[in-house]
Amino acid sequence: MTHTETITTHLAALRRSAPESTLHAVLRRTDLTDEYTLIEGPTGPAYIAWNGRGITAFVPVEAVGSPSDFETRHPRDASFVEAPPDRLVNHLDHAIETGRLGRLPVDLSAIGEFQRRVLEKCVEIPPGEIRPYGWIAREIGSPGAVRAVGTALGRNPIPVLIPCHRVVRTDGRIGNYAYGSPMKRSLLEHEGLDTEAIETQARLGVRLVGSDTTGIYCYPTCRHAKRINDAHLVEFRSETAAVEEGYRACKVCRPAA
Repeated sequence: MTHTETITTHLAALRRSAPESTLHAVLRRTDLTDEYTLIEGPTGPAYIAWNGRGITAFVPVEAVGSPSDFETRHPRDASFVEAPPDRLVNHLDHAIETGRLGRLPVDLSAIGEFQRRVLEKCVEIPPGEIRPYGWIAREIGSPGAVRAVGTALGRNPIPVLIPCHRVVRTDGRIGNYAYGSPMKRSLLEHEGLDTEAIETQARLGVRLVGSDTTGIYCYPTCRHAKRINDAHLVEFRSETAAVEEGYRACKVCRPAA
């Protein structure tokens, strides 16, 4: 046996199999796999997943079932852990408590640019307020893409935290939701909205409201609209009707086309 062969043989004898956890650790640190856990959400327990860039999924347990079902439906490999990492805990608790994403990082790298713009605009809708699909389309510079906005919201990978439940039909009705209309209503009611009143207003054709003291019109759930005294509340069926009466659009909820 040559000297080289001897060295090779000795090196081969030192070879050991890597621990089973090594592959997962490498994948996790290179953001090629996710971790997930179970938390208490606004309407009950939910699975939440993340990687090194941020949150990747939020799924109510009642919508998916067991952890194995969640892993099957999740678009990437994911392994269960007992709790989120410390770097996410405080921001996650704050987001769930306030209904605002705040500084909680989310990873939207797996979706297209249009959907990303839709979801980023959706984040701007405050808790306790709603906007129609057309508002999202107009705000992102694609006023004709109302249907595409609905599709993008329906595929939101991080619902609740990215509040697609705050986007409603153009006629003001609550509309559908990826996890069912009852859950959408529950989320809105959790934020203090009266969904029956919203539906009634929509059936009556009320799309906007104004104050006869300020001459400003808003979406009915805008924080400023909620402060209008009933004696000074004026209802409108359209932006055109409001403008024809001499009202100007609110700069906060931005109802004007």
